[in-house]
Amino acid sequence: MQPNQNLWTYRQDLYGDRTLDVTGFTVEATDGRIGSVDESNYEVGDSYLVVDTGPWIFGKKVVLPAGTVTRIDPQEEKVFVSRTKEEIKNAPEFEDTAFKDPAYRDQLGGYYGGFERGL
Repeated sequence: MQPNQNLWTYRQDLYGDRTLDVTGFTVEATDGRIGSVDESNYEVGDSYLVVDTGPWIFGKKVVLPAGTVTRIDPQEEKVFVSRTKEEIKNAPEFEDTAFKDPAYRDQLGGYYGGFERGL
């Protein structure tokens, strides 16, 4: 379960200013723009982004664990993630009332963590 734990923590080399609020920043998948950050959380071991995909997948929101973030560009106001549009589109459905629930987070961790393990 250790790989999933790392998914919920931002990489240390990501960006020096841990107080940077990325809400409103554009989110870029490995193959293009997917939306913008609607909400972010920076709690150690429990960090994530809620991304509003807008018209790309009909206004769907997705939760991206902090470990998927590869770079933040504060000048361009962009967050880059290590997943494709298709991988993000196929993620477990966002549940506004349950996305902070441990069972839902385990489901997300299993989904996104599978890419780390090559599943």
